[in-house]
Amino acid sequence: MELDSRISQHQSDRTDTAELISLWQKTLPRISGKSKLAEALRYAIARREIFERFLTDGLIELDSNIVERAIRPQTITRKNSLFAGSDGGGRTWATIATLLQTCKMNAVDPVAWLTKTLERVANQWPSAKLDALMPWNYRP
Repeated sequence: MELDSRISQHQSDRTDTAELISLWQKTLPRISGKSKLAEALRYAIARREIFERFLTDGLIELDSNIVERAIRPQTITRKNSLFAGSDGGGRTWATIATLLQTCKMNAVDPVAWLTKTLERVANQWPSAKLDALMPWNYRP
């Protein structure tokens, strides 16, 4: 959905949301304070401002599915690294897999990045400048 249409849709939902939160605030004193419903209502009411920001800013997503899909390959690879043969090997595998996935997330060719980074390290890259070797700072 395009940004303008998302903002328009969110604006039309804003009135409904204000009425709903008002209803929750009126309902909360009439239910048991220890119930799951009361807990859920307090949670939603306390985060009203955050939720309303979603309604006014068409760029904000209501859920985190986009981020979760983006990090899923890293998480799976990290779990697979548990079977690398040793604790040290597993940590090394997880680190490399995470860096390669970070390359992909930053639109950097992982092979080119790894090749250039290993060349720089082999040529005694200064340890004070390690941040420059990270995928998000990569310049071919």
